[in-house]
Amino acid sequence: MKVLIIIPAYNEAQNIEKTVKDVMENTNYDYVIINDCSKDNTKEVCEKNNFNIVSLPINYGLTSGIQLGMKYAKKYGYDIAIQFDGDGQHQAKYLKELVNQIEKEECNIAIGSRFVTKKKPKSMRMFGSMLLTLAIKVTTGKKISDPTSGMRAYDKKAIDEFIRNASLTPEPDTLVYMLKKKLKIKEIQVEMSEREFGESYLKPLKSIEYMINMFFSIIFIRSITRKNK
Repeated sequence: MKVLIIIPAYNEAQNIEKTVKDVMENTNYDYVIINDCSKDNTKEVCEKNNFNIVSLPINYGLTSGIQLGMKYAKKYGYDIAIQFDGDGQHQAKYLKELVNQIEKEECNIAIGSRFVTKKKPKSMRMFGSMLLTLAIKVTTGKKISDPTSGMRAYDKKAIDEFIRNASLTPEPDTLVYMLKKKLKIKEIQVEMSEREFGESYLKPLKSIEYMINMFFSIIFIRSITRKNK
């Protein structure tokens, strides 16, 4: 199967070389960096290293970056597309297992999860994650232990759903949409690293706002998605 790793990047000049090196050393998959009009020299670093990069003219946000990556995967005939953060927190050594689960037809979407065999630590952020897990369980009957994980592999059916529905995001509420469309989701235990450089866009107040928005989207929007016949 042809596999594409989609690496969204915004102001990741200090992390992108390490991320791509990790991908190249631990997989034989193709990759594309979606540079979301970074304000730092992410683009220059990528061009200097001859990385495969698509640069957006303005900052559209993560959702548009992933949507573009899915269209790229469709255009060039990839069977699996993997969402993989450019900040160095994801570890490429786990990607083969995600792909393996799809190749064995165990699922349509494989999630790299921190909490399949490990318990969530006690924190406000993890409390929000638990609420999202509960909301997904209530609306779909499926338990997703790590709904906010950004390490996900999608098969052709899932890629097509992204292309058909421009409102889909790389966020937890999309998992509800996919489950309502009768796609199978499986979680695989992984470890994630701490960000070495730069800062997450989810500051404390932003994190609270994010969790509230996701909760209401799951309960009131994605939960009423019509199933495929």
